[in-house]
Amino acid sequence: MPSARSTTKRLNTLLFIFTFFIVSVSHAQDNSPFSRYGLGDRVPQENIVNRGMGGLSAAYYDYQSINFINPASIGNLSSTIFDIGGDISLRTLKSNTTPQKYTSTNTNISYVQLGLNLGSKKMSAKKMGLGVVLGLRPLTNVGYKVNENKRLAGIDSVSTLYEGSGGMNLASLSAGFRIKNFSIGLTGGYAFGNKNTSTQLAFNNDTVSYFRSNSTSQVDFGGLYLAAGMQYEFQLQSGKLKLGVYGSMPQSITAKRSTLDETFFPSPSGGTINIDSVDFKTGERGKIKYPSTIGAGFTYTDSLSHWTFGADFETSNWAEYRLFEQKDQLQNSFRIKAGAQYYPAKANTPASKYFSFVKYRAGVFFGTDPIKVENSRSEYGLTLGAGFPLTSFNRIRYGEYSFLNTAVEVGTRGNKSTGSIREGLFRFSIGISMNARWFQKRKYD
Repeated sequence: MPSARSTTKRLNTLLFIFTFFIVSVSHAQDNSPFSRYGLGDRVPQENIVNRGMGGLSAAYYDYQSINFINPASIGNLSSTIFDIGGDISLRTLKSNTTPQKYTSTNTNISYVQLGLNLGSKKMSAKKMGLGVVLGLRPLTNVGYKVNENKRLAGIDSVSTLYEGSGGMNLASLSAGFRIKNFSIGLTGGYAFGNKNTSTQLAFNNDTVSYFRSNSTSQVDFGGLYLAAGMQYEFQLQSGKLKLGVYGSMPQSITAKRSTLDETFFPSPSGGTINIDSVDFKTGERGKIKYPSTIGAGFTYTDSLSHWTFGADFETSNWAEYRLFEQKDQLQNSFRIKAGAQYYPAKANTPASKYFSFVKYRAGVFFGTDPIKVENSRSEYGLTLGAGFPLTSFNRIRYGEYSFLNTAVEVGTRGNKSTGSIREGLFRFSIGISMNARWFQKRKYD
């Protein structure tokens, strides 16, 4: 394994690469047509470690990342942790009835989390723990620009341009408390964001000029977000069996909406010339009903901590969703997740064998998509991941560590047997987690 000095240089290089990736992510243009439903396309909620195991989260915790799906895991924090992640995904839409396909690239800053161990030595002696996490992450994303052309009788063609932007974010404070083998946690936060949509209609005719129409809607929203979780660990002769359950309450979020229906002509300069505002409303107040989610699962780790595996079941009541009392094309959904992690290193493994200290992960998931267009659609996929240590094994044993975590997801939404559109997904996620010692100034290196 490398020395502390060379490891620090490696970390700085990787931090620069990661920062460049995050900046690229934040300026990328999203285009996902399915994000027009609800408050947008769901952003992966798990951290990069859990993503590599199919999303396994309910009963999982470790010392080198923050599991914010189940806040009960925060009671096991042993030090201050800084955890940041981002992802880039490639989506391909295919029709089951035509050979046409559409490809888009979508990017996200996945999360920024700071975890603090508030437990005292006295608490540790009594096998108790207390931790808190400050975090900011997206929950959904709206980003699409789709043009549809149709031919109508008496008119050469009609072109409809659908555009949307926005999404929902969560600023949160989570706390976890552990007493012996039992942990409980609570997340409170502020969910906020906006959803901006427009539908532009243009009639095309060689001899007759038609006004073009545009309908826009802007919804700004914000409200309280609450979630909770529990974990229990059984000490067995062969290892540790952990059980976990988590859930979020239905959220009633305050919203304000402005709408505009207008006719216009395109200007020679590329802009628009307003002809008439057919209808205009501003400051309309209402509520968004965001659905509840509940999940449960288990993990098992052998006595030598080489193998960890488990499974989760999660369900969300998307049929509850309302925007100003209006339903959308959404349905209740579920997802089954299963995954495993392998850590080859033993107590006597030479430090020179770097890849023995890498954590290798794999997983699968299967479920139903909450978006219901024509028919219910299934979603399934395979994940792979790895955690690369950026500090020496000796320093990890003394509680100083930094990890570069990666995950790859290949999945599909939709069914070949129906006439609906299928979506293929390839997502690459990358994150860095490090503990407090990286932020302490050294006297000697």
